[in-house]
Amino acid sequence: MRYSIILFATAALVLSGAESAKDDLSEARIQEIITKFAEKESEFSKVRQMYTYRQTSRLLEYNEDGSPGGKWDVVTDIVFVDGKRTEKVVKAPVPNLKRIILEPNDEQDLRTTQPFVLTTADLPNYTINYLGRETLDEIGCYVFAVKPKKMESGKRYFIGQIWVDDRDLQIVKSYGRGTGATKRGSDSQYPKFETYREQIDGKYWFPTYTIANDVLQFKDESVRIKETVRYEDYKQFKAQSTITFGDEATTPPAKLPPTPPVKK
Repeated sequence: MRYSIILFATAALVLSGAESAKDDLSEARIQEIITKFAEKESEFSKVRQMYTYRQTSRLLEYNEDGSPGGKWDVVTDIVFVDGKRTEKVVKAPVPNLKRIILEPNDEQDLRTTQPFVLTTADLPNYTINYLGRETLDEIGCYVFAVKPKKMESGKRYFIGQIWVDDRDLQIVKSYGRGTGATKRGSDSQYPKFETYREQIDGKYWFPTYTIANDVLQFKDESVRIKETVRYEDYKQFKAQSTITFGDEATTPPAKLPPTPPVKK
């Protein structure tokens, strides 16, 4: 997201999360846990590609006096058409944001960064540090800090913390923000968010709710925003023919509705 006037500064990332006390796990055991949960996440990533669901996204900006201001809403169904997975925009009222502008990076964060999945293929891209154990809603979890090792232009990454179920070895919560390589002079800012998962099919943990309630610190002013994303009505797609996961790459995702130009 960026401020409605082009500014020339970049704010530092500041992340805060729940603290965990380290236990006596050996480094070998920690690496084993990371390897195993990445394998489970890889399985889940493929499984989720075979599910339909509805994603309801809402962004609300607040005025300087704290009152609700403009908003942006979109409802999207993830469906299969002729055996190919695609996005169908169901509802998209004309947005009326005035203080911020949504960018392609925000759209990408909605699709991939906020419902963060850390697969085996992703491991080389991240530095992962074990923080300790926590109990999250009566679920025992391993907590890890995650940050990208380096950022390639045009790609989005997650920086923050993840909570991994110590029994199923899957991510059940993530807290952080989307990040990526920035252009010189950019004043784009991205909110801290929390994403929660639930066990949908009795085996895998699916993202069901994301919330961001943050103040974006631009160069010339601060803008408070609230964002919510709900992932609902998961249903497994079944077809008589065999569908390869590579097919989805041939169908470009639907574009989210752009924010209209801001008039000053």
